[in-house]
Formats: sequence, C-alpha cells, structure tokens
Amino acid sequence: MGKIAIVTDSTADLPPEIIEKYNISIVPLKVLFGNKEYKDGIDIGPDEFYEKLEKSNTLPTTSQPSPGDFIKVYRSLLEQYTEIISIHLSSNLSSTVNVARLAGKDFKDRIHVFDSKSISLGIGLLATEAAKSVQEGLRINEVLEKIKSVRKNSEVLFTLDTLEYLSKGGRIGKVSGLLGSVLNIKPIVRVNEEGIYTPYAK
Repeated sequence: MGKIAIVTDSTADLPPEIIEKYNISIVPLKVLFGNKEYKDGIDIGPDEFYEKLEKSNTLPTTSQPSPGDFIKVYRSLLEQYTEIISIHLSSNLSSTVNVARLAGKDFKDRIHVFDSKSISLGIGLLATEAAKSVQEGLRINEVLEKIKSVRKNSEVLFTLDTLEYLSKGGRIGKVSGLLGSVLNIKPIVRVNEEGIYTPYAK
C-alpha cells in the first residue's frame, strides 16, 4: 500500500501540536502590510498580525502561494510518499486551490487537490480527519470519500468582536459600522455549502 501525505495551507489555523502529531505539511499564504510581505505562520503569527493591524493606516492584504511554493513542497514529500492529498481554502474565497491544481499537474496523478469549501478550522478539521484516516490505513479513495462526508456534515460559523475592519474594508457602510460599535452588535457569519460568507444572525 502506498504512503499518503497530507498537505494544507496556513489558513487552516492548525495548532503546532496537531501539525506535528498528524504529520501535516503546511504551505503558507502571504500577508502584505504595505510593501512588506510576510509568510503566514512563519514570518508573522496571529499576535503580531493583530498588533500590526491596530497600528496600520491601511488594511493588510493576502495572496495565495505561488505554483513554485506548492511544487517545492510536493516534490520534497514525493521522495518519501506515493501520493498527496492537498486540502485548501475555499475556491470561492481564494485562488489557492487553483494554484495547487496547477502545480499538481507536474506530478501526473499523484496529487489530489481537495476544495474544503471552508475556512480556518473548517479546513483544519478536514486535514486532521484525512491524516487520521491515513494513519488508520485507509486507501486514497477511501480517505477522499471520508473527507467529502466530513465536509458535507460540518459547517463553520464565526463572530466578529468589532465591525471596524469590515467598515474599513468596504464590506459594510461606515454608518452601519459606527452603529454596530455603539450598540455593541456582533454579527454571526456562516460559511455556506459553496464556501462563501453569508450573514447568519446578530
């Protein structure tokens, strides 16, 4: 039976102990503050990100890894593994999945790119379940079917402590942002079946 490696990206927000326990490889996205670029989870962590966010006059932006970033990880893993399952941020929110697929073409049918249709620990859950399934000895098709089922039967909801950055980013109007802050309204957002943010409640 071939050995299967699990890859995900830094938006999965997996803690280091889970990454180490299940031997999951992480491809970092890039965070840009002005002209300064950081590799998410390597050059900058959550605490430093929020510290910079509070001090920055402009909102940071993000960009997906390059094909070369994926190729480097895939090539290294395929020296030890037969196949790779690569699980990434929703294709409706980022081009990361498409870039991974492009990079995977260099390795014929050995790379199986999976659209999580989710964010954050929604992706992390899929990567962890895939890694557990590999450790249990499931074959590649069985692992893929397992995470399809997990994706179908799970959903992500999150709340925002402040509407300031939604307002600054143009996601909501300035008046709505101000009223939300004054009234201490916190929106609950759901990631739907297509992997897109939708309002859920307040």
